[in-house]
Amino acid sequence: MGRTILVFAESRDGKLRRVAFEALGAARRLAGADGSVHAVLAAPGGAADEAAALAARGADVVHVADDPALRAFAPEAYIAALRAAIEAVGPDALLLGHTAIGRELAPRVAAAIGAGHVADVTAIDETDGVFTRPLYAGKAFERRSFTPGRPWVVTIRPNNFEPAETAAGGAQGTVQALPFTVPPLLTAVRSLVRRAGGQIDLAEADVVVSGGRGVRSTAGFEPLQELAGVLGGAVGASRGACDAGYCGYALQIGQTGKVVTPQLYIACGISGAIQHLAGMSQSRVIIAINKDPDAPIFSVADYGIVGDLFEVVPLLTDEFRRSQSG
Repeated sequence: MGRTILVFAESRDGKLRRVAFEALGAARRLAGADGSVHAVLAAPGGAADEAAALAARGADVVHVADDPALRAFAPEAYIAALRAAIEAVGPDALLLGHTAIGRELAPRVAAAIGAGHVADVTAIDETDGVFTRPLYAGKAFERRSFTPGRPWVVTIRPNNFEPAETAAGGAQGTVQALPFTVPPLLTAVRSLVRRAGGQIDLAEADVVVSGGRGVRSTAGFEPLQELAGVLGGAVGASRGACDAGYCGYALQIGQTGKVVTPQLYIACGISGAIQHLAGMSQSRVIIAINKDPDAPIFSVADYGIVGDLFEVVPLLTDEFRRSQSG
């Protein structure tokens, strides 16, 4: 018997985030051949293109919540939209991305509807409905399932699930408006100040180049930025580099920062403290560059280079650039 799965399709600046398609793909597999997949899109102004993209990639029904209160992230408004979608659909599970927004919404929605909640899922057994999540910086894994008949609220870690592809035969789901009532808001967003640069989102980047205290200064991040640019990746940092003032905390990866799972993680001048490993140890391939051959980072690295990052990184950048041009 199939399941009914609801996906929160998170968007940013009117564009669907990749994790929305990853959640949609996971939902399609979890629903099974006889199940159904619904998506809820918080979209002031309608967002017809985004809704059509979800409908084309496997959502049987896309529920569009259209209200000016959803223009900026106001938790109460988003929760109201999600509760309305849950009441309309009656899903077995709600899937969200394990993003800043997903991490805030999921437990609050679960508490509001009396549902079970599991966060930061990296694998799903679609047959049995078992969810796997890492613990202790990836040193252990926990498997959870929920009592049948009760709803589930699950956040999935970006870059761990295959995104939904365009449905076979050009099949299209339907798009419909989602009526809901916005409650009184406890806070109001008057304006947004964005950091300049347009860097790729760390959580969704396929390549991350990170620097630690070994970069020695703000200028020390420049070779890392150049390498990341050549590889089409994002720049991250350890807490040590952030605490030293070499970069902003928006770049921090680790237990108290962002969790990333890129295809390639290049750690430059990072010793490998357990707090940092908690945020990147599940990366597909890890390359460590450090002058200290005994640095703990080498214990989790697939490839290690013992050397000065200011010599090694430019050489790597030149080689990658040469291979691309050739």
